[in-house]
Amino acid sequence: MFSTLVAATLVALVSADGIPDFVVPGKCAKVANQDKFDLRKYSGRWYQTQIIDNAYQPFTRCIHSNYDYSDSDYGFKVTTAGFSPSNEYLRMQGKIYPTKDFPAAHMLIDFPTVFAAPYEVVETDYDSYSCVYSCIEMSGYKAEFGFVFSRTPQTSGPANDKCASVFRKNGVDFSSFSDVAHTAECVYRA
Repeated sequence: MFSTLVAATLVALVSADGIPDFVVPGKCAKVANQDKFDLRKYSGRWYQTQIIDNAYQPFTRCIHSNYDYSDSDYGFKVTTAGFSPSNEYLRMQGKIYPTKDFPAAHMLIDFPTVFAAPYEVVETDYDSYSCVYSCIEMSGYKAEFGFVFSRTPQTSGPANDKCASVFRKNGVDFSSFSDVAHTAECVYRA
């Protein structure tokens, strides 16, 4: 079911009035997923410090998320917030959860204003970094996104160095990632 949903989403994107800028020719990288992924340890506050630009995420700076683990939902209620390019503080709420089709570290993003997409934790130590990959491919095209998460809002911190190595090792072009600004004006209320 997950594969069908993801494929239908990409077909809809490619069939729209035009191909969005983030849909490009190519294949998704075949990334590894975190072994023995522990959802409870992953919960809490994460800061995005580097990303592959994502048209569905309205934030460009001060991006942070709170992952609230729920046993009953077997996944996370997620609140993500940050500032838009026009300096507006925005928040989004949704769910990220494992499906029966994949290991726990390969989850599904389910936000009301975002197309359903995979959320693959390639590697994390739970305490300082998480390297997350999201990619959908269909008919020779891909929509590829990547995220470097840190437990602290340091754009030059150890999470970026660790994830750069992890992504390169998994065939993801790390030069396509951009820094997410975290400055004194940031407000962390997610």
